[in-house]
Amino acid sequence: MPQLLAAESHTLNRLQQRYLRYLEAGEVSEGTLNLIMLAPLLDGLGLCDPPYSVKGETWVRVQTETEDESGRLVLEGRIDALTILDRLWLAVIEVKRGGFNVIQAVPQLLTYMMGTPRGETPEDGRPVFGLATNGYDFLFVKLVREPERRYGISHNFTLLSDEQHDLRQVGRVLKGLVQLST
Repeated sequence: MPQLLAAESHTLNRLQQRYLRYLEAGEVSEGTLNLIMLAPLLDGLGLCDPPYSVKGETWVRVQTETEDESGRLVLEGRIDALTILDRLWLAVIEVKRGGFNVIQAVPQLLTYMMGTPRGETPEDGRPVFGLATNGYDFLFVKLVREPERRYGISHNFTLLSDEQHDLRQVGRVLKGLVQLST
């Protein structure tokens, strides 16, 4: 994985401390988490400026292959943040409120990732990557759609687990995903 620049490392340390202060003061809502952690995280890694583009609250509509008694089942939802490079989705970030287990965001995240329009991802088997977080825990998800759908989930990066699983490691993985996608 790529190393962080000194400024990136400093930013991520500051964001981690900020989040822990907010968490200690009480419940962290999804909106607060977006303001104090998610947006500064993407910005601190340079993922908000060209050639990248961040889109927030993007609607996704997915039709499933199953039907219930009322007909074909359609799922809809909003992607909390989406980073795009040359029409390739680098990260679909599903944020859950502090206090929720991050694994609860994975089914919703996978649904969004499967809803990627066919024209926006290569058909050569390259994956779409996602990140689910509640601000404290971070899980990376990889989805490969061709020739068949399959996915993998990383181990849990938890802010206080140890020095190797903190926000700086999350930043390194995000930078690595950017390098893979370019």
